Amino acid sequence: MSEKASNWRDHLEQLRSSRLFETLVISIIIVAALLIGMKTFEQTSRFERIMYWLDWGIILFFLAEIIIRIAAEKQILHFFKKGWNIFDFVIITASLLPVENAELVFVARLLRIFRVLRLVSIIPELRILLETLVKSLPRTSYVALLMLIIFYIYGAVGTFLFQDVDEKLWENIALAMLTLFQVATFESWATAVLYPTMEHYPYSWIYFLTFIFFNAFIFLNMMIGIVLDVMQKQSAKHELETGEGEAADVHWLRKHVAQQQAQLNRIEALLNSKAEQKIRKTMNE
Repeated sequence: MSEKASNWRDHLEQLRSSRLFETLVISIIIVAALLIGMKTFEQTSRFERIMYWLDWGIILFFLAEIIIRIAAEKQILHFFKKGWNIFDFVIITASLLPVENAELVFVARLLRIFRVLRLVSIIPELRILLETLVKSLPRTSYVALLMLIIFYIYGAVGTFLFQDVDEKLWENIALAMLTLFQVATFESWATAVLYPTMEHYPYSWIYFLTFIFFNAFIFLNMMIGIVLDVMQKQSAKHELETGEGEAADVHWLRKHVAQQQAQLNRIEALLNSKAEQKIRKTMNE
């Protein structure tokens, strides 16, 4: 009985890891997303019954998929050790909430929208991007804090200097910081902010260019550098987990070099031991 269960688990594992099954799951997720979008059009109301049964068909497919993935594990608890598996399980089980219930209709529809996020859990590249975004937040938050300080200082200076130019832009520090945000995004900043200010203060370009230098060239590049560094580490981690890629090859090479070095050390120790024994034997004779 145990051998039969093991064979079934092996078959389910092959099915779960097959490219065809993964492509099918991705296709169904896309169909589910399109179905949610179609429900927002009034013209599709005549197909409401068809979309209702199609929606339940998608739910049943996802339910069968999660059962296959759980059954493919040697132990059920192993499935819930990964955060993405828990995310999929919650989204799929929550989709079983009845939409007809007026009190739960909003929650049920919201959870059905979140099914689109399952693309992130299915596609490794998207997982790497999202994990990079999450793990880079603590480091980028310090850069954002420094940017906020610069915004505040320049906003205060801009309020003191340019308040008489345009009160809509520089009346108080809140409006000044909002104006500087427009400058930082380069959204019509020259025609709407720079040139009108230079008509009253010809050297005000120094104020704006130094601000742009800090934000566009220094802080933005710092943000990009942090994200790229975290993404490189996440990619290397993924390669180690899958056993594919340059990081996995380097890890394999280091591991085997260490094993060879340990073996050489044991051979050297053995040869030294035999040489010492031979010397002692010669001296005794």
